[in-house]
Amino acid sequence: MDAVVEGLEPQAATAEDAARDATDAVDAGPGVTPLLAGNRLSLDLYPRGCHRLLHLCAQQPHQLLEVEFLQLSGHEDPQLLEATLAQVPGSLLRLRSLVLKGGQRRDAGGASLRGSLTTLPAGLSGLACLAHLDLSFNNLETLPACVPQMRSLGALLLSHNRLSELPEALGALPALTFLSVTHNRLQTLPTALGALTTLQRLDLSENLLDTLPPEIGGLSSLAELNLASNRLQSLPASLAGLRSLQLLVLHSNLLVSVPAGLDRLPLLTRLDLRDNQLRDVPPELLDAPFVRLQGNPLGEAPPDPCSPPGTPVVREMPRLFLTSDLDSFPVTSQGCSVTLACGVRLQFPAGATATPVTIHYRLWLPEPRLVPLGPHDSLLSGVLELQPHGVAFQQEVGLWLLFVPPRARRCREVVVRTLSDDSWSDLETQLEEEAPKRLWAHCQVPHFSWFLVVSRPVSDTCLVPPEGTLLCSSGHPGVKVTFPPGATEEPLHVCMQVVRMASRELRALLGEPEGAVSPLLGLSQSGDPSFLRPVTVQLPLPPGVTGLSLDRSRLHLLYWAPPAATWDDITAQVALELTHLYARFQVTHFSWYWLWYTTKTCVGGLARKAWERLRLHRVNLIALQRRRDPEQVLLQCLPRNKVDATLRRLLERYRGPEPSDTVEMFEGEKFFAAFERGIDVDADRPDCVEGRVCFVFYSHLKNVKEVYVTTTLDRQAQAVSFYRGAVPEEVPEEAEAARQRKGADALWMATLPIKLPRLRGSEGPGQRLGASLSLAPLNLGDAETGFLTQSNLLSVAGRLGPDWPAVALHLGLPYRELQRIRHEFRDDLDGQIRHMLFSWAERQAGQPGAVGLLVQALERSDRQDVAEEVRAVLELGRRKYQDGIRRTSLAPGDLGPSGPSASQSLDPAQA
Repeated sequence: MDAVVEGLEPQAATAEDAARDATDAVDAGPGVTPLLAGNRLSLDLYPRGCHRLLHLCAQQPHQLLEVEFLQLSGHEDPQLLEATLAQVPGSLLRLRSLVLKGGQRRDAGGASLRGSLTTLPAGLSGLACLAHLDLSFNNLETLPACVPQMRSLGALLLSHNRLSELPEALGALPALTFLSVTHNRLQTLPTALGALTTLQRLDLSENLLDTLPPEIGGLSSLAELNLASNRLQSLPASLAGLRSLQLLVLHSNLLVSVPAGLDRLPLLTRLDLRDNQLRDVPPELLDAPFVRLQGNPLGEAPPDPCSPPGTPVVREMPRLFLTSDLDSFPVTSQGCSVTLACGVRLQFPAGATATPVTIHYRLWLPEPRLVPLGPHDSLLSGVLELQPHGVAFQQEVGLWLLFVPPRARRCREVVVRTLSDDSWSDLETQLEEEAPKRLWAHCQVPHFSWFLVVSRPVSDTCLVPPEGTLLCSSGHPGVKVTFPPGATEEPLHVCMQVVRMASRELRALLGEPEGAVSPLLGLSQSGDPSFLRPVTVQLPLPPGVTGLSLDRSRLHLLYWAPPAATWDDITAQVALELTHLYARFQVTHFSWYWLWYTTKTCVGGLARKAWERLRLHRVNLIALQRRRDPEQVLLQCLPRNKVDATLRRLLERYRGPEPSDTVEMFEGEKFFAAFERGIDVDADRPDCVEGRVCFVFYSHLKNVKEVYVTTTLDRQAQAVSFYRGAVPEEVPEEAEAARQRKGADALWMATLPIKLPRLRGSEGPGQRLGASLSLAPLNLGDAETGFLTQSNLLSVAGRLGPDWPAVALHLGLPYRELQRIRHEFRDDLDGQIRHMLFSWAERQAGQPGAVGLLVQALERSDRQDVAEEVRAVLELGRRKYQDGIRRTSLAPGDLGPSGPSASQSLDPAQA
């Protein structure tokens, strides 16, 4: 946790400004003016900050009277730092915030180093206005005696020190609202902690606490309490008296029970009890939506203390958390719980495998050959592949896939779909809430294959015995199927799906107010496609139509059998039995049935159009350019209801034209974006064919891609066009004329203008870095694992933006070098990014693992989007390398990742 005291952060100051001003001050000589930014005095950004402050106190003390915010580095000499701090109370009379953090320096492995601070001078207790004190990342073993005497203190940050206890005097701080003591060595807490009645946030995570004092229940204003990653085995009952508590985090402890009454806290919105030893919790907590209990042995019997000697001890199941650079893990007969970097969770029970086995996983981008969807299904996740394929486990393995739930959930259900025995099937799936807008799809799997999450119409199934049975729709009670005795000789699995069509859409299609249709009924069965005896199907009559008043000449029963493209009118071929509310008819094999009531004659053609409209999604296409770098273009296809919210979020960093007119697309439909002549996509991407960027539309996934483009013509007004289908071998010359065709079969969907900067002489991609940085061509990586070329690195640099310092630190660059780059390119953000990335790449040339280090740094900096693009580029390079080996007969077999067998219709290796 972190805190900023109100009024201490002037609007005009930024970290970059402070760094630049501090560096200027070193060059310009002593003086307070270059160091001050409003009421801030930042002396932690360069060496000799203590010397500078001592000089200011001696030479220009009157200018220090306005300072309210002071930052000093905790890496100064301890004696010098103590002497400097002793001058603060007499010189900075209005000081409200004092930051003495370490952590700015890093060791050879990139880990933050602690500062040298071990105590504070007693005189600091005289800072009457001090409201914010940050002593994080230092070597404090005891809390300095002056701190409990700072009566105005509202925020105290002590994380990443060596504190083993807190003094009782801490309870004498009457204004304290925020206390953070994470990553220390606390074993106990003072009882006086309960006297902090103004405390609102308390973070004690990552310590050695095994008990809590009952007095903690006196924190009447406490809203957030974090006790994660301690050694707590029990909790005091007084926790149930924290009536202001909103967030209680207790994961990764040793809790075997929780006090009653936590569920009755009136403001509690999240209770995190994951990864403890809870075997039994109050029923109220089990049903509460804000409680997280994953990783607990709920329902298991505790170990018997009276077990005779020699009884084998059951060891706790190992837990594995895989980082993004790992794609496999071992499983033994002991079992384990595994969380993959992509968010997938697996639980192998003890005995699931008799011998050790290595599990490999991969998350594929969705593509039509990998995603089997029914006519009314929607994809909710990527495609997960788990290997080895087909190996049966002795006990079923738990699988949790994370997805964002669809908005429309009426008469629909979410299932996990998997490939088994060369055919796709749906597993029995339970939903578990991860967050308000994120759910887990949980299922049990007997063996590994491909898995994905799908939303489908509710499916009602039954096993039809030779004696016959009745199948009713759970969402539409009027839909029934009656199987007479003798309809089948062997038990047969039957599935029913029912889909409704909105009356408003139907009237718009028919242009007939009296027109109406029944629900659309889909029936399928396993085994023999025909029944031995006719089966009776009951459908409700269309809305507004009754059996007593209808005109039978206007009633039509329509039939569709995939993969045919047409609906057939079979009214004359069946005997329709009508009641007041229902129509019944008999069939001998299953498919799709639809009852229409209309005066139109060509009903089959209308039914095809209506059925397509049921499956179409109304979308808009956008093309935006990053404000800082117009050559970086974002392309996205958005459902119409998400356009406004997405644009509000993007337009802070991007600019561009209005979205396209609304177009309609099917789930899983291919389309591509083509830039006009004179614009090239400046990257070797697997989803780019001859400069055309390929997409597949899935209504519940992000259909967004960012590309870096260059222009070869000296003109400012250009455009990008979107077309349906896969990329043709040759884009037709008459593309301009195709835009004017808006018929039903037109491939063109939209054209959006983009504005690229004018050419600057003969400047090329490598020269955009400016005269201050001269780079020779380089390739990062190797042929077998894949290269990143200079063009690829330029694309990465163009996407980092303000996140580049975090990426640089995760790449191992020292903080001092970051400050030097900021100063050298102080008015050029793009120059900062490119200089950092290319200078790092030059140092890594020829070094193994450099590309993996870059991907890991991007992920740790929360730039998963750029990391995925880099992986895609590497995968394309690996495939080209392997194809080259095969063509030259240097390798006898397939070097790529294993895919489905030749007998299977699925080939993800080609996706």
